[in-house]
Amino acid sequence: MKPIIISLLLLFASVAVCADDVPFIVPMDKDGVQRTEVLGGDYFFKPSHIVVKVNQPVELLVRKDGWFVPHTFVIDAPEAGIKVSESLSRDPKGIAFTPTKVGKYPFYCDKKPPFLASHREKGMEGVLEVVE
Repeated sequence: MKPIIISLLLLFASVAVCADDVPFIVPMDKDGVQRTEVLGGDYFFKPSHIVVKVNQPVELLVRKDGWFVPHTFVIDAPEAGIKVSESLSRDPKGIAFTPTKVGKYPFYCDKKPPFLASHREKGMEGVLEVVE
């Protein structure tokens, strides 16, 4: 009986890990803006793969999980009309832009404690995918 329980726990754990890699397609609100929330925490973003449509306005409500560790939300893609660098707080902040070019653009936290790996190097990054 125990091997079955262990197998089921491993199966559920693997499904939970894979769920983070699933692209999140941002819905279009009635006002024509693609809106979603993004949570940043200790070396993660949720969702970590965001899909939006080109030439349609986007609004991301970004916030951080936790109290003490500082985090940022950065997208540096001026070729696509996206240039964002925002400090995260526990209160949601609205970030608005309209992507002008199809492609995949990384977003990440640019914090780096002295003598340690950056938050991005520890896995605090994702991808904004702009599609037709």
